[in-house]
Amino acid sequence: MRSRLYFAVLTTFLLAAFAPAALAVEVGQRAPKFSLSAVDGSGKVDLGAYRGKVVYLDFWASWCPPCRKAMPAIEKIRKEYSPDEFAVVAVNVDSSLKKAQKVLAKTPVGYVSGSDPKGMLPKRYEVKTMPTSYLLDRNGVVRYVHEGFRRGDEKELRKEIDKLLRKGGK
Repeated sequence: MRSRLYFAVLTTFLLAAFAPAALAVEVGQRAPKFSLSAVDGSGKVDLGAYRGKVVYLDFWASWCPPCRKAMPAIEKIRKEYSPDEFAVVAVNVDSSLKKAQKVLAKTPVGYVSGSDPKGMLPKRYEVKTMPTSYLLDRNGVVRYVHEGFRRGDEKELRKEIDKLLRKGGK
């Protein structure tokens, strides 16, 4: 009986000690770089290409009403800032590229959207709610996480963007 208990405790310890670390991307951590095919077929969407800018990284899907509601608001915010300092990068998680393209045809935006049909990035970021967005400083570090989207959220987003632009990425 004692050896079973010892074995159980030892097994639990070893599993905990060698288990992979949590993969969630949180405030204060560097956002993982990625390169995805663009939803519109224009090439690649490469997060590393936006280094030096404040980036609003948005995860969205065609089946998500708050995502579709957020798109025009995000586009309006994007237009308020200099493209030399601020960019919006979106990641679509639809398994069907045509569904994403249909949404973008109805709601055209001036920011890029990459396609992640296998959902690898939402798993890496541990996205729990759609849409979820990450505000990255000029060095690619997550400074703010925004889950969901409701009318009026734009005010808080502008405040966080302004704060990062004033800091110059520090």
